[in-house]
Amino acid sequence: MIEERIIPTLPSIAAISREEGQRLYEDMNLGRIFEDKCAEMYYRGKMFGFVHLYNGQEAVSTGVVQAMRPGEDYVCSTYRDHVHALSAGVPAREVMAELFGKATGCSKGRGGSMHLFSAEHNMLGGYAFIGEGIPVALGAAFQSKYRRESMGDASADQVTAAFFGDGTTNNGQFFECLNMAALWKLPILFVVENNKWAIGMAHERATSQPEIYKKASVFGLPGVEVDGMDVLAVRTVAQEAVARARAGEGPTLIECLTYRFRGHSLADPDELRSKTEKEFWLARDPIKRLKAHLIEQQLFEEEELKAIERRIQAEVEEAVQFAQDSPEPDPSELHRFVFAENE
Repeated sequence: MIEERIIPTLPSIAAISREEGQRLYEDMNLGRIFEDKCAEMYYRGKMFGFVHLYNGQEAVSTGVVQAMRPGEDYVCSTYRDHVHALSAGVPAREVMAELFGKATGCSKGRGGSMHLFSAEHNMLGGYAFIGEGIPVALGAAFQSKYRRESMGDASADQVTAAFFGDGTTNNGQFFECLNMAALWKLPILFVVENNKWAIGMAHERATSQPEIYKKASVFGLPGVEVDGMDVLAVRTVAQEAVARARAGEGPTLIECLTYRFRGHSLADPDELRSKTEKEFWLARDPIKRLKAHLIEQQLFEEEELKAIERRIQAEVEEAVQFAQDSPEPDPSELHRFVFAENE
């Protein structure tokens, strides 16, 4: 059971500066408050289609992406992609406008909740089919290595992070891409967000080896298990993996043990998971844990952190207003962005 696989935070991980702590706390709160607002807008009929929220898993997105160079390195997501986009630097107003299907959205209103994309921020997209984004991330990592080693571009030292869930690790793309990444020593992080459930299938019932990080050994690359409810633990593991990748030492498989606090999507009544299981994980809320740590280490007063929360809330409210005020895509541009356009 995942409950028995929680990794205790090492004391050395606690050493962060006030500036670093603030950046992590802001990013995690932006993700949580944004997703809560999405739920509100969805139930008010402002959003349509499938909407999969990230509540509970913020330590993974923040811990990994903030250990990289947001906006410079590459991020490839899943259909639970809002928070990955925010961590990568895509403005909240552009993400919200996309969820409203507006022309000002980061995908010009064409992508919606499951297909967020931003070339400007090296956000390589959200993908509705599981495992679909892993080969895309592999390609991004390959071009970084090729440009640097074959074309002599010293600036091409970008690292790519591919996020995916536990259910994806039973699919062929996962194994094929791990193999290729290890063979070519590509600068990529394979980040498994093991939230215990693949839609309605319990992880332990779907795989012959529930400890996903151990699958890395088959391909001769490092596999690491980390408490995905502890942003400092995730960040430390990610920093090490990023350093390896940027130094040309190849990929790392990171299994983050985490949990989603809401159902699979906003259309899911969430009746399959037990109350006991939910309470166990809710008690490990990653944002509350970071907040307690920042206060305990005397990096922040509680009122300072509350002020950050209020500021983020105002940013999200402004994003909603921006989305509501933005124009719908013009019907005359129905076929635009289907094919590449000449400059």
